[in-house]
Amino acid sequence: MITDNALYTLAIFLGSAAMLMIVLYHFLEVNAKDGAPLTSQRKADSLPAKSR
Repeated sequence: MITDNALYTLAIFLGSAAMLMIVLYHFLEVNAKDGAPLTSQRKADSLPAKSR
């Protein structure tokens, strides 16, 4: 059976790992290079309906 102390340690570790993964994901997403430029059709699709 798992002890309370081991469960606490596991919860702290998994919570910390999850937060680090979230921060890493956002860091990579912000610093990602954009791909090919958008075509005019894709630009029109990305605009809200009122702006067209």
